[in-house]
Amino acid sequence: MNVREAFQRQSKACLQLDSPFMGRLMALAAERLTPGHPVSDKILDWSGPPEANKDSVPLRFAGALHAQQIKGDPDLTDAYPPDEATDDALWRAVETAMDRHTDAILHFLDSPPQTNEVRRSAALIAAATWLKPDHPLILSELGASAGLNLMFDRFALATPNGPLGARDPALTLTPGWTGTPPAPHPVTVADRRGCDLSPIDPADPDHRTRLRAYLWPDQPQRRTLTDAAIAAHDAPVDRAEAQIWLADRLTPRPGHHHLIYHTIAWQYFPGAAQAKAKALIEEAGAFATSDTPLSWLSVENDGGRGAGMTIRSWPGDTTHALGRFDFHGRWIDWAPELRS
Repeated sequence: MNVREAFQRQSKACLQLDSPFMGRLMALAAERLTPGHPVSDKILDWSGPPEANKDSVPLRFAGALHAQQIKGDPDLTDAYPPDEATDDALWRAVETAMDRHTDAILHFLDSPPQTNEVRRSAALIAAATWLKPDHPLILSELGASAGLNLMFDRFALATPNGPLGARDPALTLTPGWTGTPPAPHPVTVADRRGCDLSPIDPADPDHRTRLRAYLWPDQPQRRTLTDAAIAAHDAPVDRAEAQIWLADRLTPRPGHHHLIYHTIAWQYFPGAAQAKAKALIEEAGAFATSDTPLSWLSVENDGGRGAGMTIRSWPGDTTHALGRFDFHGRWIDWAPELRS
């Protein structure tokens, strides 16, 4: 797939995810990026796979522009929601920003997207409740970004049968729900920690801008939830490769249930890293007991509608498919079934 095709596909995906502005911006980039500028040359000559489940070049570019709009670029501010602009006016603002902020945009393009979508905590709350842990949880998130979803036990989840999660929540998630929700069950977290190749510190103003830059400009409700999660945040995220970080993290702690999870992150790990992390988790699982249970929750793109939710647990090595989940947490199809 070439870069222009990646922008076209991202445009369609954004429209499907209820972002007409991003759909339009991505389509314009596919049509109008022109060689001869340092930014467009870097994008059009991208050496790796540009598509969404690889290097995700279109979202890198969109995030770079939004970061400058958040910082107050006047032309982008006039062309971005809640204001409206014609296609020509929007693209003029983009080209002006590329000239005005060339170095900043080039630097932004060097790192993959780190959305840290807080609404993905809906899947985590549902899965942890369904799990019915008898012990306090140890949380280990792979590809944690800023670690906002390490705080899921402090959030609430609205379901047709009533809320799940925290009684006095920092925020409440309201996905469309299909299926019978799990019965409420108290979840206690004893320890939470994550890892990421480029962790974001929500306490750092520049890092907060980067985090917000990947929230789409015509979806202000995502910004509201993210800001609420930032206010509740106190989880450390280590700069490390998952397969190396897990080696120490998997030491059993009697009287605790270890929950390892990742949400729309596994696809970005190199194949060798995936294999090593999987082997480490399986090795630890083989030694799990009723006093040191281990679960591995995956909420990932598997080619079906949205993301597949699966959880593998030890002792016993059982795998349950929990249902389907929207990439941005807009809906959840809850349908737990035993796979093995």
